[in-house]
Amino acid sequence: MTMRTTARLFSVALLSLGLITGCASTDEAADVSAEQAIADAKAANAEAKAANYEWRDTGKIIKQAEDKLAAGDDDAAIALANKAKKQANTAVAQADAENKKFLNENTDSSSSASSSSSSRRGAAGSASSYSVVRGDNLWSISGKDEVYANPYQWPLIYKTNRDKIKDADLIYPGQVLDIDQNASASEIDAAVNHAKTRGAWSLGDAEQSDRDYLAK
Repeated sequence: MTMRTTARLFSVALLSLGLITGCASTDEAADVSAEQAIADAKAANAEAKAANYEWRDTGKIIKQAEDKLAAGDDDAAIALANKAKKQANTAVAQADAENKKFLNENTDSSSSASSSSSSRRGAAGSASSYSVVRGDNLWSISGKDEVYANPYQWPLIYKTNRDKIKDADLIYPGQVLDIDQNASASEIDAAVNHAKTRGAWSLGDAEQSDRDYLAK
């Protein structure tokens, strides 16, 4: 064997080792990326839970992502984790938007605004019905001064209109909802408690917690 042949074989051996090392590094990076994506999804969903706005399917999708990671399918795990994170971020954004809207409607920015707000509160509870417009939801409707001036009383609207509303998270423009202005203190307390403890939800389905509330 000549020196040139020996050198060539040695170079090929080094190249082979380099390729093997490169593949191992790539696999390890993919594992970390999938794990990080799942961790990010869990963190986002934890924030949604804290706001009491978790979507019912998000936890299931995170579990599916973990199963894919365990099976070695990193790409599928990342895709599922990103989907779950997007859902959780959307839920948090919804919660923030509703809370800001409520605060904006009920916080006085000046003395004149305070006077105007007081006048509006004087008419609180005057509506016997409400016609749904685009962008409405039960939370925002309940928060209106002429309805209940408290968004947490939205379950009262849901219960009063159980024959018109199949899913509390899904109402449509043009629906005319009845507003019960004669609810007892215990009924109001039950409604507020349900609004605060309802748990995870998703569009298109009636949650079990909602069905339990209606049955009371």
